[in-house]
Amino acid sequence: MLSLHTIKPKSGSTKNRKRVGRGNASGHGTYSTRGLKGQKSRSGVTGLKRLGMKSMMLNIPKTRGFKSLKPKAQVVNLFNLNQFKEGAKINQKVLIKAGLIMNNESPVKLLGKGELKIKNLQISGLKVSDSAKEQIEKLGGKIQ
Repeated sequence: MLSLHTIKPKSGSTKNRKRVGRGNASGHGTYSTRGLKGQKSRSGVTGLKRLGMKSMMLNIPKTRGFKSLKPKAQVVNLFNLNQFKEGAKINQKVLIKAGLIMNNESPVKLLGKGELKIKNLQISGLKVSDSAKEQIEKLGGKIQ
């Protein structure tokens, strides 16, 4: 029966790796294929230094800081919601149609900047800041 643990590579398709420094009987003992003297025979010399790449690596400008993999939230402020009618249901699709956000993929956060004048808004599928939540609920709105 064919299973993952029974699969083997075709004979001759794989080679054993060179085991260096494991005694003279292995054929790679004593100097361990490094030769007698010189910088390349010593320990502690990286491959980059051998190839002359270390100075190149040091000269290349590095990008500093940290970039998060999480997408940044698209911001919608409370005063932007004043263009909707009373009792409107607001979600990402509605905000895209209104031109307040760019896409449906990244998250949306509703912030409390400005003053809300519309009553009974029903908000679903959005992150809402505490100050925005307070204003919405004061005017009879619901957040789901």
